[in-house]
Amino acid sequence: MKINLVTFFLVLITLTSSAQSWFETAEKNEQARSGGMLLKRTEVQIEATDAINAMYNYNFPEALKEFGYLRARYPEHPLPYFLFGLAEWWKIVPNTDNDMYDAKCELFMDEAIEKAEKLYDQGGNQEIEASFFLAASYAFKSRMYAERKKWLKASNAGKNALKYFEKCKGHEDFSPEMAFGDGLYNYYRQWVPENYSALKPIFWFFHEGDKKKGIGQLEWVSRNAFYSRTEAQYFLLQIYASENQHEKGYQLARYLHITYPWNPYFHRMYARECFVTGHINEADVASKAILERYDNRQFGYEPVSGRYAAYILAYYNHFFYHNIPAAKEYYKRTIAFAEMNGATESGYHTSALLNLGKIADGEGNLEEAKHYYEKVIRFADKKTSQRAEAKKLLDNNRKRQKEQRKKK
Repeated sequence: MKINLVTFFLVLITLTSSAQSWFETAEKNEQARSGGMLLKRTEVQIEATDAINAMYNYNFPEALKEFGYLRARYPEHPLPYFLFGLAEWWKIVPNTDNDMYDAKCELFMDEAIEKAEKLYDQGGNQEIEASFFLAASYAFKSRMYAERKKWLKASNAGKNALKYFEKCKGHEDFSPEMAFGDGLYNYYRQWVPENYSALKPIFWFFHEGDKKKGIGQLEWVSRNAFYSRTEAQYFLLQIYASENQHEKGYQLARYLHITYPWNPYFHRMYARECFVTGHINEADVASKAILERYDNRQFGYEPVSGRYAAYILAYYNHFFYHNIPAAKEYYKRTIAFAEMNGATESGYHTSALLNLGKIADGEGNLEEAKHYYEKVIRFADKKTSQRAEAKKLLDNNRKRQKEQRKKK
């Protein structure tokens, strides 16, 4: 019995020693593979996967709990603080007019910047990794300041972001995350001056961009990166819409909605891209789900998403299902959502007013139609086709009312 017990302990000691040796070897191999960068460490990505998925799926309590674990394990690294800030940003995304999460988002990004600056000072690969977090943290602060029309702050944060994005260049093979900023820069450096001529002078001192190259880089990041994969896909959704690449937009929005079914922004974009590309059944189902979640006060579902969904359902009931009572109700909901969010100049709002005017005209309710046409003229941009059409219809409406008065 004594011999067996001694043997047992000898075997245990040997196994423990072997396990330690294996762990040390594995750790050295991982350090070599990752170049000492936390961004590239496999076990960190595994630990962060569920948390990041929870965040994008709007399960913030679960995500924040896991981010807290990362912060406890890596208290001096910018990663957990950046993720905390990113979670606050995604609370803002569905309705960027909502500023209640700004302070916490800014606080966490500042903490990420502070930790990244210390990491940057270590030089080597740590400098490269720190540059990613500095660029990303300043970029998110710039986006938030721009939404609040704090242009000086947005400009200063943007300049800092660009400075560190430059330092990330050329390290794409080291980590796909590094190509994220380069892709954004290449696309928007060309896109902004094309669409906002007043801002052209700002870009005189920056090197030229390339939209096509930028899209290609973002697509590569969306396939190969870990931390910035979904952010790249978020930007691609907007870019595809801007470039009229709606079939690509539909495929991406569908994938994101299936992957993160409780994300209200991806849900909204999926409904919109289904609508634009003619996937009627999918758009109908998605839009009804949006309104149901809004009515049930599901977190993140707000008047912007409601406006999209209500208009899509109004349009289908009007022109496809020929259910005029339902169309009128959905058009009225579109208008109500637009008014809640101060989006009375949006295309869906003015189109809803115009179509309600046409329906009223067809039903012989000329005074009601006149009321809607006048609202279109009041709210729509002078260059829009809706305004031009409303003016013609209003002229005809007045003639008809005049004729009716004559007959009386």
